[in-house]
Amino acid sequence: MIYQPPTGARDLLPVDVAQKQWIEHRLQDVFNGWSYHRIITPTLERLDTLVAGEAVRPETVIQVWDADEGILGLRPELTASIARAAATRMVETYPQRLFYTANIFRRQPTGQTYGQHEFYQTGVELLGAGSVSADAEVLLLLADALSSLGLEQWHLVLGDAGLTRSLLWDFPKPLRGKVREAIAQLNYVELEQLPLEPTLRNRALKLMDLRGEPISVLQQVSQWSLDATQLAAVQRLKSVVELLEGHPSVTLDLSLIQSFDYYTGLVFEVVSDSLSGQRVLGQGGRYDQLLSLYHPQGQMIPGIGFSLNMEDLQHVLMGTLPQRTAVSHWLVVPESSDLVAAAFRHAQKLRNQEGSVRVEVEVEGRSPDQTRRYAQHRQIQQIAWVSTSGSVTVETIGSST
Repeated sequence: MIYQPPTGARDLLPVDVAQKQWIEHRLQDVFNGWSYHRIITPTLERLDTLVAGEAVRPETVIQVWDADEGILGLRPELTASIARAAATRMVETYPQRLFYTANIFRRQPTGQTYGQHEFYQTGVELLGAGSVSADAEVLLLLADALSSLGLEQWHLVLGDAGLTRSLLWDFPKPLRGKVREAIAQLNYVELEQLPLEPTLRNRALKLMDLRGEPISVLQQVSQWSLDATQLAAVQRLKSVVELLEGHPSVTLDLSLIQSFDYYTGLVFEVVSDSLSGQRVLGQGGRYDQLLSLYHPQGQMIPGIGFSLNMEDLQHVLMGTLPQRTAVSHWLVVPESSDLVAAAFRHAQKLRNQEGSVRVEVEVEGRSPDQTRRYAQHRQIQQIAWVSTSGSVTVETIGSST
C-alpha cells in the first residue's frame, strides 16, 4: 500500500516551507511597521461561529463531530474567528490592528471531485474604525506589503458590496440570488435566460458592465436614480480612489461580489498581471455588521481587512524565492565514538558565539573522505574535527562542481 495524503491535502517539503517563510517574514515586517499585532485563533470553531450568520455557506465548511461540543468545523477563513475573539474577549480601546498567518480549510463545490482543501493565508484586520481613512490605511498597507515582496505587476479591483446589493433590490426576491450570482461570474448567458422584465434585464446588464477606470465608472453610476445612501456610497468610493492616487493601479468594478456575504461596503481584489495570466492574489473588504453577531450586547463595531493567498503568491514570485533550503555553516565531526558528547558541546559553542549560525553534528560515523564528500555535496564550507586530545581542527571545504 502506498500512503498518500487525503484528497485535497498536500505535504509542504522543506523547500516549500522555506519559500513560504520568505514571504511570511517580509509581510510580517510590514505589518509590524504599521503597528499591527499578531493574533492566533483556533483551527476548530463552533459551526455557528464559522457561518457568520449565514454569510458563509455551511457546505464549504469541513465539519467534525465532538462528543461534548457537537458539530465543529475547520475554519474556511479567518475573519469570522477574529471577529468572534475581538467581540468577546478584547475590551481594549479601539481601533484594534491585528494580523494573522494560518492555514484554512475549505470544501470544494459540489460535483468537483479533485481540488485543494487546505490553504495558507496571511492578512490583517482593522477593527473599530469605520472611516474613509481606515479604508485607505488597509489598502495602502496592502500596497506596502506587496511592494516588500518585490511584486510589481499587479492591480487593485475595487467595488462596494452595499451599493451593489442595494442596486439589486428592484429584482424579484426569488431571482435576486441568481442575478447576483450571474453578475459575480460575469455570466451573460445565464442572465439572458432568467425570466426578467426587459427593464430589469437591461439594468442587470448595465450593472455587469460597470467596471473600468474609476472616475468614468463613478460618473456612469451617478447618472442612475440613486437614493441618499447610494449617493453616499458613491462619494465614499470617490474619496477612497482619491486617497490612493499615485499608488496601485485601480479598476472600479461594481459587479465585484465576494464569496463571503458579510461585506457591507468597500470590497476589493488584488490581481497579478504576470506572463502566465491573471491570478487573484488576495481579497478583502469592509464588514461593519459582523462583530455585532458575536458581541454579548450586539454592539456594532466596524471592521475592514484583507487576506493574501500564500499559494498564489508563491506561484507569481517563483523566480524570486529561494530554490533550496538554507545551507549549514559548520559540520562538527567527532574523530571517535567516545567524542560525540564533546562534538555536541563544540557545536553549541559555535551556535552561542556566532548567533544565527547553522551547525550540524556528524552522527553517522562516516569516514573522513565520506564526511568531506557529504559536506561538499551539502555546500558546508567549514568542518570542525574534534580530536581525542580535546583540540579542534578547522578544515575549509571547496564547493562541489
